Amino acid sequence: MTRSSWSAQNPIPDSLRRSLKDLRHGLLGLHKSLIVSEQLTYERIYGRVSSAGQLLQLVMNDPWFAWLHPLSHLVVRIDVVLEDQEETTLEAAQDLLAEARMMLRPSEEGDGFERSYYEALQRTPDVVLAHASVKKLLGTAATVASAAAA
Repeated sequence: MTRSSWSAQNPIPDSLRRSLKDLRHGLLGLHKSLIVSEQLTYERIYGRVSSAGQLLQLVMNDPWFAWLHPLSHLVVRIDVVLEDQEETTLEAAQDLLAEARMMLRPSEEGDGFERSYYEALQRTPDVVLAHASVKKLLGTAATVASAAAA
């Protein structure tokens, strides 16, 4: 049976579902660290953010924080996969893992997310720690996904 025909007929294994949950949790921690990092930089330039509500509005609507939206969307797509107990395929889970690996490649020469991510890693130790944690979770999830595909 090919991988695609197998995955189209079988939901993802519980071990991979757990790895995706762990990855989701790690990505949320990274997202939080990135928001705090951006908030501090934003406040140095524009003044103090007065409330959590104001920060939420900035994160959702201000161009300063727009580069974080792809990471937010990735977490939402992982949520969708985790909620779907029957129809989610191994291939869909593997695609999310591949996307996360590609997204979390900072680049000094890049633009958009990869450049802003690089800059956040350079200025904020908590972002570095969260990044390392997520990379470890990605490695574990990839191992579990490979075992599931075999």
